[in-house]
Amino acid sequence: MKACAFLALGVLLVPVAAWADAPADDRLLTVERIFDSGEFHGGGISATWLKDGTGYVTVEPASDKSGGQDIVRHDPGSGKKEILIPAELLTPTGSDSPLGIEGFEFSPDMARVLIYTNSKRVWRLNTRGDYWMLDRTSRELRKLGGDARPSTLRHARFSPRGDKVAYAIDRDLYIEELEPARIIRLTRSESPDVINGGFDWVYEEEFYLRDGFRFSPDGTQVAYWQLNTSGVSEFPLVNETDSLYPAIRMIKYPKAGELNSAWRIGIVPAAGGQTQWLSLGQSRDNYVASMTWDGPLVVQKLNRLQNQLELVEASILGNARTITAERDPAWVDVVEKVLWFKNHEELIWTSEADGWRRLHRVKVGNGARQPITPAGVDVIEPVHLDESSGVVYYTASPQNATQAYLYKATLDGKKSERVTPSDQPGTHHYQVSPDGRFAIHTVSRLDTPPTTDLIALPSHRRVRILAESQELQKKLAALKPWKTEFFQVDIGDGVKLDAWALLPAELDARARGKHPLLVHVYGEPAAQTVLDRWSGPGYLWHAMLAQQGYVVVSIDNRGTPAPRGRAWRKSIYKRVGINAPMDQAAAVRKILTERPYLDPNRVGVWGWSGGGSMTLHAMFKFPELYKVGISIAPVPNQRLYDTIYQERYMALPKDNVEGYTQGSPVNFAGKLQGKLLVIHGTGDDNCHYQGTEQLLNELIRQNRPFSMMAYPNRSHSISEGRNTTLHLRKLMTRYLLENLPASAPAPMARAG
Repeated sequence: MKACAFLALGVLLVPVAAWADAPADDRLLTVERIFDSGEFHGGGISATWLKDGTGYVTVEPASDKSGGQDIVRHDPGSGKKEILIPAELLTPTGSDSPLGIEGFEFSPDMARVLIYTNSKRVWRLNTRGDYWMLDRTSRELRKLGGDARPSTLRHARFSPRGDKVAYAIDRDLYIEELEPARIIRLTRSESPDVINGGFDWVYEEEFYLRDGFRFSPDGTQVAYWQLNTSGVSEFPLVNETDSLYPAIRMIKYPKAGELNSAWRIGIVPAAGGQTQWLSLGQSRDNYVASMTWDGPLVVQKLNRLQNQLELVEASILGNARTITAERDPAWVDVVEKVLWFKNHEELIWTSEADGWRRLHRVKVGNGARQPITPAGVDVIEPVHLDESSGVVYYTASPQNATQAYLYKATLDGKKSERVTPSDQPGTHHYQVSPDGRFAIHTVSRLDTPPTTDLIALPSHRRVRILAESQELQKKLAALKPWKTEFFQVDIGDGVKLDAWALLPAELDARARGKHPLLVHVYGEPAAQTVLDRWSGPGYLWHAMLAQQGYVVVSIDNRGTPAPRGRAWRKSIYKRVGINAPMDQAAAVRKILTERPYLDPNRVGVWGWSGGGSMTLHAMFKFPELYKVGISIAPVPNQRLYDTIYQERYMALPKDNVEGYTQGSPVNFAGKLQGKLLVIHGTGDDNCHYQGTEQLLNELIRQNRPFSMMAYPNRSHSISEGRNTTLHLRKLMTRYLLENLPASAPAPMARAG
């Protein structure tokens, strides 16, 4: 009873005074307008290139007004449209409406198409659902999976010949032959701990792996991961709202320093039969983080510390050989895109061995390397290899780490040039056609919604506009304006940090201490916040605060994954949560010095996930600087987070005791002086609510006042359920308005 009473008290500590949700001035943003009305949703486009390069396809509202969707092919040259799959063909027998299309895949000969629908979320993504196959010749539409339960098939895909489909159900793999129809079970998991063709939580979250199987190029075999989670400790997710008694779901979750799943790679005939296991030196202290089979079967293998990466060609004959390898005193990133050419005799590989992330040409036979992108410049990502033209396209931004542009380099490494026109600033994204002649190109800026067009390569000539967000831009233009600014903060010793600011339009630079400062922080090595690209509702919420008189700033400290060189990124090694808060605080102090219109007594900070942790560091370690903090879904103790992420940047806990101690904000909770609001979803499978409870316990032990809000059963995104996002953002807004007011308090009158 006392625990419940305290929880209620914690909630009541959050100010509940109403804020004007709908100001009379319709030029002002509100939480409702941003997060609940749909008023500022932009008109984007989702397009996919056909594998034969003859066009791109989109999913569009049905032309027959049925309420369904058509799959439409677009000719890149002429712009001519052709409905490949009309909605009328996607209505199952006995149904009154067509299938909703959540994903699709054509067979290599385009004779059949898989439709993914009725999906359900597993962890972050909806990765299980129903698959239907349409035969375009016979017009037969049938559901795959036999008598499988609804929404249980995962990652269905055609074989290279298009005569069969592979998919996973629960913990096993299946092949469905199409003519004649027959389902073959390839694996048989006899234990709930064994996963065939799929992954446990940590592989999905940290290596971004979802589908754990690959067809051989001729379609006769299937290679797959098998994970054995036995011995991995379980974490309970407790649902206390949907039944009379709490429902508990256990997930295998290896925390830093704890036991990982065992893994192995097997190859099984697509017709069914015995699995042959590859000899890859597998153990619980290494990982296979990638597998491809579009030529030889190739895997990327990491040791547990993730400072050694090998690209290995594997074979059922047992002789695995290393094609190339990376080593680093800190960590090595998995190469997300390996580009093969010369009939798989050579490849393009990303390496930062010389201190910069560069593309290298690697010979498979002897491992010989040749860098092909310039020294001293970070590649953001490889985009496309055009072997016929002898060039590779990639994104980079040598002069501005907040942006991204398209470049191309010759495969001999002699020439590199920018392809994106110099008069188009911002962040650019490209989907290049298989033949390299066209690209679907999207550009945006922090304050400018995306525009998508079709361009010709290599000229970058615009062929046609695909989506412009004109209506959204008109709505933004009608609002009370605010100012957007990018700048750098010199924190000394030659270190300059990138930052952006949103400022009130009526800001008077000569008025001292007029405006509060709110810092939006992330600061960990997984992401940047200072990017010159549109971020939708999150940006508009900050803009709303700027309209109210706040100055909102975000700063990228050292250790964020900006294209500023290896030394910048890896300076954080073994010091996550230690260096970054110091960089952030130094930058805030410098900003306060350079901008006297800011009130040093009204400085706030907020962040989510790693940013929630960084907010705690700020409030605890620099209480004289930060007065108000909102920490959402933090990790107060690094020992509570998963093996792959935490050990990559911090090494094993037993080998970095001081780092884990100093990098965990819970150990500094007793220094809290300002006003702190902690928010967490109790169903967070990623950054567990356990960490927040430990933090609250320590704050209570230290007799530190705080406010908190628990969202029942919500995950890391705190988005599930009606009005959840709206409620969260209104809570955050009220807390700021009442504890970090936009107007400076009036000075006290002196006694006469």
